[in-house]
Amino acid sequence: MADPLQAAREALAGRPAWLVGGAIRDRALGRATIDLDVVVDGDPSQAARAIARAAGRAACFALSEEFGAWRVSARDSSWQVDVEPLRGGSLDADLALRDFTVNAIAEPIEGGEPIDPLGGLTDLAAGRLRMAGRGAFADDPLRVLRLVRVAVELGLQPEPETLLVAREHAQGLVRCSPERVFGELRRIIAAREALRGLELMSELQATEVVFPELEALRGVEQNRFHHADVHGHTLEVLRRTIELTEFAAGGADGLPAGPDGEGGPGDGEAGTAGELGTVLGEHRAAVAQLLAEPLADGLTRAEALRWGALLHDAAKPLTRGVRPGDGRVTFIGHDERGAALAREVLGRLRTSERLRGHVAALARHHLRLGFLVHERQPLSRRTVFSYLRATDPVEVDVTLLSVADRLATRGDRAQEANRGASGRGRGHARRCAALACAGSAGAAVAGR
Repeated sequence: MADPLQAAREALAGRPAWLVGGAIRDRALGRATIDLDVVVDGDPSQAARAIARAAGRAACFALSEEFGAWRVSARDSSWQVDVEPLRGGSLDADLALRDFTVNAIAEPIEGGEPIDPLGGLTDLAAGRLRMAGRGAFADDPLRVLRLVRVAVELGLQPEPETLLVAREHAQGLVRCSPERVFGELRRIIAAREALRGLELMSELQATEVVFPELEALRGVEQNRFHHADVHGHTLEVLRRTIELTEFAAGGADGLPAGPDGEGGPGDGEAGTAGELGTVLGEHRAAVAQLLAEPLADGLTRAEALRWGALLHDAAKPLTRGVRPGDGRVTFIGHDERGAALAREVLGRLRTSERLRGHVAALARHHLRLGFLVHERQPLSRRTVFSYLRATDPVEVDVTLLSVADRLATRGDRAQEANRGASGRGRGHARRCAALACAGSAGAAVAGR
């Protein structure tokens, strides 16, 4: 693989050019990066073509006509260099126009001491995320979402004034292209601290603009099987989904906490590593391998499963009813309507048809496993394979989602059902374990 920084230094030797932003920030944090940003005082198209030649067989193309940016990219997508023209007439003016101080750090392309007029390195050392200037969000409202993404990816805490100004410009997100919005949402929801990210989005009043279906779940009360409204339950399902997938991938240490700081191993029986081990059993490695597969739009199956968690009950506000006889709350048909709504949400964000279909299938089938736990146990092979055929090709994914859904359901009636599920007092979630394993085995037989 060609060294993109070396190629840039060779191509731009003797020219006024600087490495800026993320590469310097990530180096200070000890993080590897494959993306470089270069600013040139001159023609960025000529600079980009020179870098492409120095790197060998690299692609080179215009990235933004509005801003005059060009991109040089490795043919195997292992690295990229974005080249932009110097703005404002000087390097200091250019850096002042950037989003956050931690991204407003430069270094001469040939190397040397960092140029940090806004104190980005000091902010990094303090774990602080601060806007580069008061006009940062007005210049590009997408930076409201980027604030959330950078905070959760790098573990930084936005300072109060930055939060205030970002909130003032959240409505401007309606002017941003859906593709750019999805690009930020994709990384927020895929982040280890996704729950914190969603909480911060809500605090900034950004969720109601870019993901109103999630905000609409607030205050939608459920029946006695649930301890939380639909919004709280959905976030709990996401947390349990992250626990399951991360445990499958690597172990129990450091499982994610909820936005209130609770959760992970030790948070009750359902959150323990023992419970997760029961669910995945001997098929843990096979499940992990399947979840690591690339699916679509830069997402793995594990990351797409998080979208399924967020959208599986999205149609409950549209289907809520109350039975006249006993006053029980119902959501009849929310699985089918939820599948259509998932397609609508992801279509609005201009995602691929493959991702839309995948998440819609998760919403459509997420109730099937719950129906099966009322069948005679253990389930017959015919019943298991009927389930796997009906949910193909998301049989493993939706099984895990259904388990997460059950783990997140802790109302008084749910506790009663779990205590009485069998003579040995095993909970409902543990009865799902056999199907989780069967789903993994079915996928392996299918050759995925």
